[in-house]
Amino acid sequence: MAGLSAFVAGLLFGLGLLLAGMADPAKVLAFLDLAGNWNPSLALVMAGAIATAALPLGWAGRRSRALLGGAMQLPTRRDLDARLIGGSLLFGVGWGIAGLCPGPAVTLLLVGHWQVLLFVAAMLAGMLIVAALDGQRGR
Repeated sequence: MAGLSAFVAGLLFGLGLLLAGMADPAKVLAFLDLAGNWNPSLALVMAGAIATAALPLGWAGRRSRALLGGAMQLPTRRDLDARLIGGSLLFGVGWGIAGLCPGPAVTLLLVGHWQVLLFVAAMLAGMLIVAALDGQRGR
C-alpha cells in the first residue's frame, strides 16, 4: 500500500509540475530573469504550493504515525549550516543555468531529450558522491 500511495503522490506531483509549467525550462528561466522579460507566473505556482502544503504539514507535525502506519519522518533540525547553504546555492545555480530542478527533470525523462538525460545523470552522480562522502564522515 505504501508503494502505491508513493506512486500516486509522485504521479500527482509530476502532473502538477507539467500543468503549472514548472517543467518548461524556458518558462523557469523567464521567471528567473528579473532584469529582462520576467514572467511572474511561477511565483503564483510556488505560493499555491506553499499554501496547499501548510495545513497538511502542520497536521503531520502533531502526529506520531503516518496515515499508512509508518513512522513520521519530518525534519528536526532548524539551524543553518554550511552544508545547507552550499546545497541551496548549488541548487539555485543549477536551476538558473538549466531551468530545471530535480522534480521537473524526472518528469521530463519520458520526453527523452539528451539534455534532460544528462541533467538527471549529473544529479544522480552528485547524489552518489554526497552519499559516499557522508559514509566516510559517519553521517
